[in-house]
Amino acid sequence: MRILGVDPGLATVGFGIVDFDGNCFKTMEYGTVHSPAKAKTPDRLKMIYDDMCYIIEKYKPDEVAIEELFFNTNVKTAIAVGQARGVLILSAANQSIPVYEYTPLQVKQAVVGYGRAEKIQVQQMVKSILGLDRMPKPDDAADALAIAICHGHASGARSRLLDCIKKENG
Repeated sequence: MRILGVDPGLATVGFGIVDFDGNCFKTMEYGTVHSPAKAKTPDRLKMIYDDMCYIIEKYKPDEVAIEELFFNTNVKTAIAVGQARGVLILSAANQSIPVYEYTPLQVKQAVVGYGRAEKIQVQQMVKSILGLDRMPKPDDAADALAIAICHGHASGARSRLLDCIKKENG
């Protein structure tokens, strides 16, 4: 299964594409999408949408995993990130790709085994799990890879559960 992990933002969107088979991950690509701060919000959202559509068309993920928006004390920032999340989700939905959402706590738990892990711990585990020579940069891309790993673990657990149910129902 090919997973596109997405770390949403208005200025910077992190993305990470991994192939997941059994318990093995293989990194296909990762990076960031940017929108200029001086551009109007509708133009920025269109840039994000267009870039994400390009990434989806190029790498053809089976599923998309995106980080949920957590409470932010800066309401203006939270609204902007929420708008970006909306166009990111729409870019997958318009291509009939299932979208799954994970909280930062779920991502840290899945990658590090501890929901309150520090960012550096998550980055080190992403590097280790994916067998990378160095920690992925920038941080937004590393976060997106962590989200993809989280989804891989979650989908693997779902698959094993469905297999058990099928065996019980014979």
